Amino acid sequence: MTDAIVTDRLCKSYGGQLVVDQLNLHVPVGTVYGLLGRNGVGKSTTLKMLAGMACPDSGEILLLGEDAARLSPATRARIAYLAEGHPLYKWMTIGQIVAFTRSFYRSWNTDLVDKVLDHFSLSRKARIGRLSKGQVAQVSLTLAIAPDPELLILDDPTLGLDANVRRDFLESMIQIIQRRGRTILFSSHILGDVERVADRVGVMIDGVLRADCPTERFKQAVCKVIVDFGRSPPTVPPLVGLLGDWQLGSRRELVFVDFGVQQQAAIEAMGPVRIEVVALNLEDAFIEYTRGARRPLPIFTGESFDVQGLGAQGAA
Repeated sequence: MTDAIVTDRLCKSYGGQLVVDQLNLHVPVGTVYGLLGRNGVGKSTTLKMLAGMACPDSGEILLLGEDAARLSPATRARIAYLAEGHPLYKWMTIGQIVAFTRSFYRSWNTDLVDKVLDHFSLSRKARIGRLSKGQVAQVSLTLAIAPDPELLILDDPTLGLDANVRRDFLESMIQIIQRRGRTILFSSHILGDVERVADRVGVMIDGVLRADCPTERFKQAVCKVIVDFGRSPPTVPPLVGLLGDWQLGSRRELVFVDFGVQQQAAIEAMGPVRIEVVALNLEDAFIEYTRGARRPLPIFTGESFDVQGLGAQGAA
């Protein structure tokens, strides 16, 4: 088995609106995978379907090599899910909620639980309702990893946490979970966090998976090209990989996927006085890639993208 998660043409609608559209997702074993997208594009719905919290309208899901619609108890015990907001019973103490959750599992790593609670300086006597948001998130992570899962699915696990707690949470998550081939799939609105920990990213736009590639590949592929003409700029002709085109005085700011020799030559032929290629971090690359309908969006597949392959996942 090379993929911990595989979806095939996964679809889900709410109120007649298609929220997840023909999703073909592959998450390799041992990967930390960041699922990205603006609000309402289908990320949480996707994670809920993977976790069995929502039923797809059509399509298939394989988790750890098994059909998600018919997961055996043994396979289900190898998968953990953290819901957005970390809903826990507020009237329970940490010790009580650990014991309560423990009752649902055959396998439970008590030594690991003790070490993680100690790492976070959490007392078993502390009541959930009196904990900070960061501490509740830490308790949720502890409960999720106690059965020693092979696959961990997290829906925006650091939402609402301050920067220090968020960083400690993520680093602890990686240290504890990603060992012996463990796999993590998580969504997040904090792109700096994703850039720091994710090996691979997927970008959803309007329910369609538009990118699925290594994190570095996505960052390197999307760039901004500032072209100064020293005069009223001419119209830029259609170019392969051109996503955005804005005029600012005598300049045009162009956003490309895989800017190369062909595009450089076409721009030089327009007679600019200066061309500057600006590298982008993950957050800036994501923003430029998802800013809205301007040009047909290429789809990243594996190590490359296919401008002509829009029909495979649905054109924008």
